[in-house]
Amino acid sequence: MKLHELQPAEGSRHVRNRVGRGTSSGNGKTAGRGQKGQKARSKVRIGFEGGQMPLFRRMPKRGFKNINRKDYAIINLETLNKFEDGAEVTSALLVESGLVKDEKDGIKVLGNGELNKKLTVKANKFSASAKTAIEAAGGQAEVI
Repeated sequence: MKLHELQPAEGSRHVRNRVGRGTSSGNGKTAGRGQKGQKARSKVRIGFEGGQMPLFRRMPKRGFKNINRKDYAIINLETLNKFEDGAEVTSALLVESGLVKDEKDGIKVLGNGELNKKLTVKANKFSASAKTAIEAAGGQAEVI
């Protein structure tokens, strides 16, 4: 076998059928859609079920979806012990160290566990217990 003899496997390649390109193409005029009717038209609304009540309207809707909701990435005090004493913990540092994968709309520090180091923590939100624990350890909790 030589390079110029190479060919793709039989039936693995198809030529795209270009419809509506004249009568001699075999798929001209109505382009394989037949005569008239809804299926011959170009516009049928997405989700339209022929006048039957569409599925998305039949399904029950529950609750309230707040479009202004902020989703915070959470981190606990016990995980902040990983940093050195006197360090400044920022959102960029947390992402870089791998403690937070996705920053989302900001970072919220929760008071789970104990903090043994004096840290300056800069985050978007703090729980009341986290703020008191950081300050009790001699650090600072700064809202950014």
